[in-house]
Amino acid sequence: MKKILFLTGTRADFGKLKSLIQVVHDSMEFAYGIFATGMHLSEKHGLTVIEIEKCGFKNIHRFDNATSEATMDLTLAKTIEGFSAFVKQENPDLIIVHGDRVEALAGAIVGSLNNILVGHIEGGEISGTVDELIRHSVTKLCHVHFVYNETAAKRLVQMGERESSIFEIGSPDLDVLFDKNLPSLETVKNYYEIPFKQYSVVLYHPVTTDFSNSKKHANTFVKTLLGDDGNYVVVYPNNDLGSTQILEAYEQLKNNGRFKIFPSLRFEYFITLLRNADFLIGNSSAGIHEAPYLGVASINIGRRQENRDIETSSILHADNVEAEIKAAIEKARKMEVEAKEIKSSEKASSAFLKVLNNDTLWAIDHQKQFRDI
Repeated sequence: MKKILFLTGTRADFGKLKSLIQVVHDSMEFAYGIFATGMHLSEKHGLTVIEIEKCGFKNIHRFDNATSEATMDLTLAKTIEGFSAFVKQENPDLIIVHGDRVEALAGAIVGSLNNILVGHIEGGEISGTVDELIRHSVTKLCHVHFVYNETAAKRLVQMGERESSIFEIGSPDLDVLFDKNLPSLETVKNYYEIPFKQYSVVLYHPVTTDFSNSKKHANTFVKTLLGDDGNYVVVYPNNDLGSTQILEAYEQLKNNGRFKIFPSLRFEYFITLLRNADFLIGNSSAGIHEAPYLGVASINIGRRQENRDIETSSILHADNVEAEIKAAIEKARKMEVEAKEIKSSEKASSAFLKVLNNDTLWAIDHQKQFRDI
């Protein structure tokens, strides 16, 4: 029986990995383990490792990799140390990492240097900032690539990856978006004690490559929200450099009845809230990936997502300027958005399982070969 280790460091990447872990769990054909680290172990961000454990998954290993938010390099080093010990204990056949976080980079380093196959979920994406550098570094360390679409696959080929190691499975988070078992809006509002009939969702993260402007941009954003008369469900930023400045700005929202602030939300509950929101505002990839498929307008502020593939008019852009953000809010409220169509009827989790059950995957050479174009 092949053993697969999944590495997750944030509520966001677990939301994308969950359906993949679930299908492996349900298949009974593989042994598996979950290495939970990063924000999952942060009480300030909701201690979301508890949500992983509530899913009924097995063999969940907690590892606290916390360092100062200003020391991503040390966080990387600490994660490598902890994950290396877990890998030597578990002896996996395949490691699965997602996206563009330092935890994913740590997993790819440990796997590749220990001659273990590493699979990367959603490589080939572009976004800007240091995240993109990390994502492409993870790609070059990984042996197997589970990509969202053909465009991402072509980028990996440009990077010298062999087509035989690239599998187009779609985006796993879309499996959750259209799950028939999502909680109702009433259930979510009762659970989180959200009193609003109408509301918008705030997801605003730091831009690590523009740290010097973090405080100014966060205060501009909060000032604009306070000047608006709408209701907002606000979710904490990730724990990257600059998050402290955003949280300090959010102090201005407390004790204001138009704002409900949460360290974290269950992914399925978040999707239900987003589906019924007037719009999403901030700079999260949720505004690019999830919102368009739910028929919800999104306002993308600043440069954090500037290089993303955007194929819909439902995404509005604003610089970190009060007048621009205000104008975007007014426009978003008036927009009638038609949900973006999913190109494939097959779930990403089903496509993922097919690849796992294919001998082609397990025959991939651990010694990577660069492919010239």
